[in-house]
Amino acid sequence: MSQQQIAENLERAFAQKGFAEPSVAELKALSGVSMRTLYKYFPSKESMVVGALDYRHQRYLSLLESCHSAPGLAATLSAFDTLSHWMRQNAPKGCLSANALAAFPDNAEIHSAVETYKHAVIQQLAQISGREDLSQALYVLHEGITAAYPILGEAAVSAAKTAVSALFTATTSNN
Repeated sequence: MSQQQIAENLERAFAQKGFAEPSVAELKALSGVSMRTLYKYFPSKESMVVGALDYRHQRYLSLLESCHSAPGLAATLSAFDTLSHWMRQNAPKGCLSANALAAFPDNAEIHSAVETYKHAVIQQLAQISGREDLSQALYVLHEGITAAYPILGEAAVSAAKTAVSALFTATTSNN
């Protein structure tokens, strides 16, 4: 089994069970490989977390990249619709990266990886929107959805999309 397949299985395991509960032995079983193979690619539980998050981040960025055509408001709203689909299908309990930070608050490797992922999302939102000046505000709305989705569900997406439209309108009329 390849490192990517193991990372995919680890992502699924952490998404289902969280970070505190599964032991390394359970992660081995859920990955479908021997302990030796698991440790060959991921020598610690923390590196298993980073491997799973890397895999998930690449899946999410690929999804975002495929969801739009010309940059602008329509593409940005489409990206938020894509996030809605992602949350329903992959993250009904919230953002896996945020959950990893909460589970490992003092782990520099996990913190650095998540910071890298989040900066990539900011850059992707800048490209999708065509508005570098709005990228951080769009990111805050994006992350607001991931934080609020477990409680508000689709209402979080609707509220964020309303805010995105208002942000575009307000900043376009000021220019």
